[in-house]
Amino acid sequence: MLFFLRGVWMLRDSSLSQLRLVKIAPHVVDTALLTSAIALAWQYGISPLAAPWLAAKIVALLLYIIIGSVALKQGKTKQIRLAAWLVAQAFFFYMVSVAVTHNPMPWLLLQ
Repeated sequence: MLFFLRGVWMLRDSSLSQLRLVKIAPHVVDTALLTSAIALAWQYGISPLAAPWLAAKIVALLLYIIIGSVALKQGKTKQIRLAAWLVAQAFFFYMVSVAVTHNPMPWLLLQ
């Protein structure tokens, strides 16, 4: 939700996106997500190489973080930031669907 809200603030050029807490919280959240993914895999003895859904989820998380950075910081124009923001949200929904289905191609289950 914070990523979505930060994107809205970015698109509106809101000063709220410049608050210190708003700038620090995403780093804490991203670190917690990545750490928990690795810790759960280790705790349950699941190798991303043996569980393609887990590998897909971890790769999607890394791409979400990178593309989210383009969306909120690195994008040179508002159009680039908007496109990156939308793509990052698609990666988020992909991660959720992979986590729920344990399938790296969850769209195949819709058929």
